[in-house]
Amino acid sequence: MADRGCPLEAVPLPTEVRESLAELELELSEGDITQKGYEKKRAKLLARYIPLIQGVDLSLQADSRTTGPSQTAAATPKQPKSRPTNSRDERFCSDVHTEAVQAALAKYKERKVPMPSKRRSALVHSSVDTYTPPGVPVSSRVSSKIQQLLNTLKRPKRPPLKEFFVDDFEELLEVQQPDPNQPKPEGSQMVMLKGEPLAVGTPWPPSLLAALQQWGTTQPKAPCLTALDTTGKAIYTLTYGKLWSRSLKLAYTLLNKLTSKNEPLLKPGDRVALVFPNSDPVMFMVAFYGCLLAELIPVPIEVPLTRKDAGSQQVGFLLGSCGVVLALTTDACQKGLPKAQTGEVVTFKGWPPLTWLVVDGKHLAKPPKDWHPQAQDAGDGTAYIEYKTSKEGSTVGITVSHASLLAHCRALTQACGYSEAETLTNVLDFKRDAGLWHGVLTSVMNRMHVISVPYALMKVNPLSWIQKVCTYKARAALVKSRDMHWSLLAQRGQRDISLSSLRMLIVADGANPWSISSCDAFLNVFQSRGLRPEVICPCASSSEALTVAVRRPPDLGGPPPRKAILSMSGLSYGVIRVDTEEKLAVLTVQDVGQVMPGANVCVVKVEGTPYLCKTDEVGEICVSSSATGTAYYGLLGITKSVFETVPLTAGGSPVSDRPFTRTGLLGFIGPDNLVFIVGKLDGLMAVGVRRHSADDVVATALAVEPMKFVYRGRIAVFSVTVLHDDRIVLVAEQRPDASEEDSFQWMSRVLQAIDSIHQVGVYCLALVPANTLPKAPLGGIHISETKQRFLEGTLHPCNVLMCPHTCVTNLPKPRQKQPEVGPASMIVGNLVAGKRLAQASGRELTHLEDSDQARKFLFLADVLQWRAHTTPDHPLFLLLNAKGTVTSTATCVQLHKKAERVAAALMERGRLSIGDHVALVYPPGVDLIATFYGCLYCGCVPVTVRPPHPQNLATTLPTVKMIVEVSKSVCVLTTQAIMRLLKSKEAAATVDVRTWPTILDTDDIPKKKVASIFRPPSPDVLAYLDFSVSTTGILAGVKMSHAATSALCRSIKLQCELYPSRQIAICLDPYCGLGFALWCLCSVYSGHQSVLVPPLELESNVSLWLSAVSQYKARVTFCSYSVMEMCTKGLGTQTGALRMRGVNLSCVRTCMVVAEERPRITLTQSFSKLFKDLGLSARAVSTTFGCRVNVAICLQGTAGPDPTTVYVDMRALRHDRVRLVERGSPHSLPLMESGKILPGVKVIIAHTETKGPLGDSHLGEIWVSSPHNATGYYTVYGEEALHADHFSARLSFGDTQTIWARTGYLGFLRRTELTDASGERHDALYVVGSLDETLELRGMRYHPIDIETSVIRAHRSIAECAVFTWTNLLVVVVELEGLEQDALDLVALVTNVVLEEHYLVVGVVVIVDPGVIPINSRGEKQRMHLRDGFLADQLDPIYVAYNM
Repeated sequence: MADRGCPLEAVPLPTEVRESLAELELELSEGDITQKGYEKKRAKLLARYIPLIQGVDLSLQADSRTTGPSQTAAATPKQPKSRPTNSRDERFCSDVHTEAVQAALAKYKERKVPMPSKRRSALVHSSVDTYTPPGVPVSSRVSSKIQQLLNTLKRPKRPPLKEFFVDDFEELLEVQQPDPNQPKPEGSQMVMLKGEPLAVGTPWPPSLLAALQQWGTTQPKAPCLTALDTTGKAIYTLTYGKLWSRSLKLAYTLLNKLTSKNEPLLKPGDRVALVFPNSDPVMFMVAFYGCLLAELIPVPIEVPLTRKDAGSQQVGFLLGSCGVVLALTTDACQKGLPKAQTGEVVTFKGWPPLTWLVVDGKHLAKPPKDWHPQAQDAGDGTAYIEYKTSKEGSTVGITVSHASLLAHCRALTQACGYSEAETLTNVLDFKRDAGLWHGVLTSVMNRMHVISVPYALMKVNPLSWIQKVCTYKARAALVKSRDMHWSLLAQRGQRDISLSSLRMLIVADGANPWSISSCDAFLNVFQSRGLRPEVICPCASSSEALTVAVRRPPDLGGPPPRKAILSMSGLSYGVIRVDTEEKLAVLTVQDVGQVMPGANVCVVKVEGTPYLCKTDEVGEICVSSSATGTAYYGLLGITKSVFETVPLTAGGSPVSDRPFTRTGLLGFIGPDNLVFIVGKLDGLMAVGVRRHSADDVVATALAVEPMKFVYRGRIAVFSVTVLHDDRIVLVAEQRPDASEEDSFQWMSRVLQAIDSIHQVGVYCLALVPANTLPKAPLGGIHISETKQRFLEGTLHPCNVLMCPHTCVTNLPKPRQKQPEVGPASMIVGNLVAGKRLAQASGRELTHLEDSDQARKFLFLADVLQWRAHTTPDHPLFLLLNAKGTVTSTATCVQLHKKAERVAAALMERGRLSIGDHVALVYPPGVDLIATFYGCLYCGCVPVTVRPPHPQNLATTLPTVKMIVEVSKSVCVLTTQAIMRLLKSKEAAATVDVRTWPTILDTDDIPKKKVASIFRPPSPDVLAYLDFSVSTTGILAGVKMSHAATSALCRSIKLQCELYPSRQIAICLDPYCGLGFALWCLCSVYSGHQSVLVPPLELESNVSLWLSAVSQYKARVTFCSYSVMEMCTKGLGTQTGALRMRGVNLSCVRTCMVVAEERPRITLTQSFSKLFKDLGLSARAVSTTFGCRVNVAICLQGTAGPDPTTVYVDMRALRHDRVRLVERGSPHSLPLMESGKILPGVKVIIAHTETKGPLGDSHLGEIWVSSPHNATGYYTVYGEEALHADHFSARLSFGDTQTIWARTGYLGFLRRTELTDASGERHDALYVVGSLDETLELRGMRYHPIDIETSVIRAHRSIAECAVFTWTNLLVVVVELEGLEQDALDLVALVTNVVLEEHYLVVGVVVIVDPGVIPINSRGEKQRMHLRDGFLADQLDPIYVAYNM
């Protein structure tokens, strides 16, 4: 079927079928439908014409037999030996389930899923085969994995949705509408179920303590409790006499011997913590009854082993809220607890300060003969508090009153038919739950003998409990499914065990979905050893309602047991459907018996008002009885909703006059009034409109070749909320011997199985190394702690597979571009709305005082000669080195003479003609400036080029070569050192060194004058070329005429008030844009002195620039973002030291960051805050804005209002709209004005597509008109036509005459309340970002920086981030500042944050070392270089995750 070329031609198809087929083909090629969906629909269309097509491919059927573990069915009881016990996992999956999973997997074709790539070690670089040389066109570099990923990305399964809520602004998330075909409950309303009455006339003891006293005094030798050691030997048997006398002793000690500040430490009703290890039931029992006798309330908790036990902090919170001041423990346990310096037990994190009392005999005082405890133990007072940990990880205490305690013991005695002096084997934790209720409380009421089997012994010898049943001829045993499962694995070869003495085997977790298979398998094996089928009694219990139901043997009047085979899909809608068409996706559950004696039970709706459910509906079981818990200690609000629920009939009348307790168990009442449980409220994951049980998902995962790759019982399933819906996460411990490939294979099969059986996607599947998941006290996984670690990024997985594409079905609808409103209507609309058009301008040049000077200063070469003549010794430039010393200076006359020498050398040695292009390859310094003017003096056109980096020739030299070639330079001027480098062997390895033009070094050129200095015939002649590489990797050179050059200098001079008496400090690269103009042009034009600080020098002395600003008292200083970042990161802790050295920045009027991007507000703010201590004024820092068409559009300058900041809605920006919001509102993004518009500059905002003018506060492209605009691109291939409209654009409507240059940046203008120097209201320009950089995703426009900001916030180990797209996939590259084993934690966090904040699904997450993301000299990320490197496999990533 996969072969699309099957012989269809033979069958004549009707036209409509052919058309539908063509449409399908198109959908498939467009990616609107998956391969699977295509095949399904195609088969449907052709079914009538080719009966063959519907048949399943035979190769697949064969497959199902080979997958997975062997399918041996359980053997009959007659031949117990032939049963391979390890073939499948008994605890979790019934045979039905495993077969279902295998069948489901067989249905899937082997979908090739791209496996994540993980770095083996930092030394192994990518193999030779994967390396693509840099010259190869990008299309051939598509990594096969990305292609694979695109092939496997199925469209999310979404029902056809009628209603999308898409408001004009908000992209509201899709609201999942219920599926009209989903099953609905059809039964009648259920009736309250009444348990049998509590037996009357039975001689019950009046209270538990009365029973203890009776047995302790009349039967003192009777055994009460036998404790075992880890070898299974009985180490101690506590008799009833000893229990009574020791408890009395303890009660007396507690009330009379403990003082604090001469007051008794405890008074009746106080809470006391019981901290006992699982191996010491005897001491625990004495402590528990001692507290009851002293009228104190015991709060049993786990032994905290370390200060940071999972959940231990929450237990501390419980103890604090219960006001516990005393903890009882054993001698051995106290010695094992961590101690402080004083020898006292440490205070655990989050715990209240406690006094520790050891209850071993020698520490207790003997009470006087006439002392009797006061205990009255039948009333509503609290008897004990049992702790419970909720799904979220918080710990609450459930109070049980004396009356409930007694009623519960009586009900259990009746339900289980306990009789005096019976023997019970208990494998459960005796501190809480069924282990406490049966093994410590009900046993004493009936003078029973309990054999307590510790967890440690079970781990060593899983058969120990069966051996004890056999030895002690126990009538009853209390176990969990796990204990039955373990003993199955260990029973082979054991001849002499018999379970014939058992009349009742109580399975405490009988309500779990995997319990039934343990019970069945256990019976299969042990029936031949005397176990009678009716003996197995599953029960259901909850911390709040205590025992809810228990199966009775027939002799106690129990009906025969039943099983229900339920449709998993029905259950997910909360409906019980037994007859299922799909025999695969079913859940088999067993009954947990009948309701407890004296209890009433009903089933209510899980959410909202507690209405009764219908008979075929799953709901929460509620119990009304005198034997339930009474409250959550200290939490009145939730107590009311859980312990005092009033179930209502459909008519709204209460079912009973007594309140009910919610059990947290989900189920229904089946035939014979048997209770069936299908899940727990705690493990419920609500995905969309359906609910799934975490336990069921675990069972499915384990049925996929369970034992090969992961440890059984070490799987956690929970849900996390991402984008307003629950997302399923599965975490498992991987076996150390499983290979990467195997584990990944297992993971993809688990995804398929869960998808097939539960029809739900798994959001994230993570494998962690063996033994690293947080453990619950007695084995098992601490789920809430695991979830916490997942969300905090501290889980440290070794394998991760995320499937956001399949799971996230509630994203907003992709934006459909509306037919554009025409430009004319736009203007009319703005006029009607009273909005002005968005246009603004700097001060008018004509009114300004220096017009006649401007006419003289048309050519910079003339200005320099004039200055050399009138103020020859006025210093123009000072160059500083890393130590802060001046390495070279240039006065007006020195610069003039140097320029003359260069001009002479060019004419003579270079034989250049007027108009030739000359490349200047110099380090930042005075030579660069002198050779620039030398070129102007002889009529050549200079092109400044950054020299190659000697340590990094391979990447820097090709750029130099490219600029020299593209600019058509006929000569290269440079220093001797760089000249040697350009011609070196190393250079030859990277570029063809034979094709350099003439290279001249200017280190020692002779002192010669030129005959005459060249004067251009008109100001429009080309003065210089300005080349720069944009962040999108485009090399663009612009032409600057003499007129534009002098206009630029004049504008800057006016804005910054520059005069010969001023000093300014510049820490910028001098090769292009505004950096070049400030470094080489402005001082000559305005005559001010420039202190030049090369940014490279900061690498060896970070404080160099700020020290220079302080030393030269610069009023005006310029820097780049990378310089600002170096100072913020490098000087963060050193401001004190700088102040001691006399650094003072109070002289600074304005410090401007030269940039071609949206202002980085966080960086400028942290810089201002940090250096406020050194006198830097908060208003001094601002940014500039320029681009290729005009290098200086905005610049704060020294006058005019401070830059303003507005907050815009990030979601509206994606729709190309500006919506102003309050600071701090959700999705708000701060934007700072980019300085003031320069004199002579006009700006308008135009629509990106219609080119019509836009109104105030509308987002569009910034267009600029100014005398210092560049005159055009200089490109080698003469492709000016391509970009012609960048320099000569006209509006399509309104003022269609003015010629504008398009900046390629999105932004908006907004009229503020401030006034500018001319008294007009000030118009602020806000730059949002470069159009070239934006990502078009889901019909919306995203700015990479916004996504990157979110990602950097996601985890403290993320040092830097860059995003780009590749074939509609969003790729996120993050630099990891931390250990490599933490790398995989970032995958889920990055995916989550981008979904939550940007409604985008991340396709690939790439984790790399710090410093891999390339950054240019302006501090901008070179995302396109990064993209090319990624696709050519050159990044050497630590991990690459392909999200499914």
